[in-house]
Amino acid sequence: MKTPGITLRLLDKADKEILKLPRSVKGALYDFQHKFKANPHATGLKLQQLKGDSRLWSARVNDDHRALLLRLADDDWLIVAVKHRKDVYENLDRLAYGINHITGGIEYVDLQVVEESILRGLAPGRPPAVPHTGEPTAPRGLFAEWSDEQLSDLGVAAPLLPVIRTLTTEDQLLGLVEYAPQLTGEVLLAIIDGKDFDSILDQVTTPVAAPEPVDPEDFQAAAERPATMVTTSDAALEEVLRGGDFGRWKVFLHPTQSKLVERTYSGPARVSGGPGTGKTIVALHRVKHLVDRLPPGHTKPVLLTTYNKNLAADLRSRLLELGGEDLLARVDISHVDQLALRIVREAEPGNSKQTIDDNQAVREWQALLDELGETAWDAEFLHDEWTQVILGQVIGSRADYFRARRAGRGNIGRVERAEIWQLAERFTQRLDRSRRQTWDQVTERAARLEVEREQRIAAIEAHRTEVGGLDNIHLQDGSAGWLRHRYQHIVVDEAQDLRPAHWKMLRAMVPSGQDDIFLVGDTHQRIYRNQVTLGSLGIHIRGRSSKLTLSYRTTRQILRSALDVLTGESFDDLNGGEETLAGFRSVLNGAAPRLHPYADWNAERVGIAEHIAAWSARPDERIPLEQIAVCVPTNQMAGEVAYTLAQHGIAAVEIGPDGPRNGSGVHIGTMFRFKGLEYQRMIIAGVRDGLVPRDNVNRLKGADLARYRREMQRARSLLFVAVTRARDSVDIFWHGEPSPFLKPVLAS
Repeated sequence: MKTPGITLRLLDKADKEILKLPRSVKGALYDFQHKFKANPHATGLKLQQLKGDSRLWSARVNDDHRALLLRLADDDWLIVAVKHRKDVYENLDRLAYGINHITGGIEYVDLQVVEESILRGLAPGRPPAVPHTGEPTAPRGLFAEWSDEQLSDLGVAAPLLPVIRTLTTEDQLLGLVEYAPQLTGEVLLAIIDGKDFDSILDQVTTPVAAPEPVDPEDFQAAAERPATMVTTSDAALEEVLRGGDFGRWKVFLHPTQSKLVERTYSGPARVSGGPGTGKTIVALHRVKHLVDRLPPGHTKPVLLTTYNKNLAADLRSRLLELGGEDLLARVDISHVDQLALRIVREAEPGNSKQTIDDNQAVREWQALLDELGETAWDAEFLHDEWTQVILGQVIGSRADYFRARRAGRGNIGRVERAEIWQLAERFTQRLDRSRRQTWDQVTERAARLEVEREQRIAAIEAHRTEVGGLDNIHLQDGSAGWLRHRYQHIVVDEAQDLRPAHWKMLRAMVPSGQDDIFLVGDTHQRIYRNQVTLGSLGIHIRGRSSKLTLSYRTTRQILRSALDVLTGESFDDLNGGEETLAGFRSVLNGAAPRLHPYADWNAERVGIAEHIAAWSARPDERIPLEQIAVCVPTNQMAGEVAYTLAQHGIAAVEIGPDGPRNGSGVHIGTMFRFKGLEYQRMIIAGVRDGLVPRDNVNRLKGADLARYRREMQRARSLLFVAVTRARDSVDIFWHGEPSPFLKPVLAS
């Protein structure tokens, strides 16, 4: 007989031990939750209160394993661990649990597991060093200069304070962090990274603090707070048992992520954060949150968009995992250029122009300059000016171009602007004659159409009483759709890579107001030339910007090297201010990036093949080839690496504009192709001077300093993106002179 109202939750930290269990035990745990919800007091479950504790209980999962549960209330239970039965009933003082006084979340610690993990951090044969002369002295504790009160004020779990005092090496600390409550680990690692008390309080502790006073005895209230990351559904538990990265993030959002997802915003809002901080996950959960609040219907009032087709397809599959077909049915998922083309074709069904990409457009600019005998202007500069300023700001006249803002693009006078305008008109005529158009032209036209549509809506709204109210005006399907904006809510992923005209179009597609536009992105990962100030485009995010700082993908060692690549650069925040990666951190541990110099490109390619072959030859290194990637500066180099790998019997797949092509093998592509992807092992090859950055960028230094700075920043961002695609390891290869961007890495 089913017991009504039984709630069974799983604490997020429990999954670390669960994932290490045999498959048969995972299956038994899945069955256990059904039996427990039906009747926790059934004879076969052997539910019993552990000696001397009023809240901690055990229950039988199978013959050899037991679930440890906290009884939050009469019919509300929380699984905090699954252990072999021999590890459950003795030395119960090692099991510590409570409510964190800062976050209000439930924390559980098995001190024996933590101490065993710490001992593994002190490798055999590497005892702490002692002086060669004088009396031996005990090694100094890592946190000797921090008082218990300071650590407690930052949210460190009280039961761990005595253990923390024993730590003398970073390896031991990493052992503790693996099983410590998340806030404790983040605080301790921030201290080791040199952060002071106020910085840690501001960047780590305050964002997850409970907004109301915390009752240390109210476990049921604590279970409902974002800081207690739990799951209750069968499907969510299955995701945990499966162990997939996205599956885990679907189930356990960090408290800071949950707050951003569920908040009500008075207007456009932006979430920034470094690589692997879960920005896309937040965007997907935000979409679900918005859809969950919609009234029943069959329309798609929520738009989810990003900058290319491959990422849009990935968003679709992830959203399907998150909420199924019912969620997809209410969301329009489209990459932003496809959306613009659809709008133009709706308005101009006879438009049959061929759409060309940026590389083709630059060649057309060069052909025009050659025909005119014009040598004063550079084709790439003209294309950039035309797309970013003229089309990007939807400028329709020479007078408007004279007044246009060109932030960060250097100064040009009226005479130069007049020449550029005339060349842009000739270029447009050239494309028209050949029945071609660029994606920037499509976007600019779509933006104009949407702005005009918005203006018609505003005009009719202003005179709605004269036409008898909106209810009397309908389309054939019975809706007043032509009087409405296309969407109620828009969510944008990888926002840093959208063009100005994209933002003009999106702004016009949704009415200004509560929860209208939600965008996520990181300008440190901008790999195209699209620099915008959102406020000038009608998207005002001031006061509604938030930052994610905890990386779930990249290890601390890789993260340090990636940040070194950005040394000396400053980045905008999409709104005229400066963006930083202050507080960006990771609790993951791994090896430092390995460096591999070679004499020439042929030797480097052979070295790459031998490196991959060596991984495959070692059982402890063997992983699916699809989890290995080789990233290079040019398409030609990608083809040459693929050829060399084939000679060594290693299957490879090149990544095209729409993602990895069919087949299985090592993924190979240019730095541009790896945006949005991740791999266990990354090889970044050809990182030599003259390729990263390109020689033509260096030649700009004397000719156009503003453009030189933009291109250098973009080159650094490309390398930064490549390095941070890795989860476990990064190997950097080059031949000849290494890239100047590697100097801090080589020096460390």
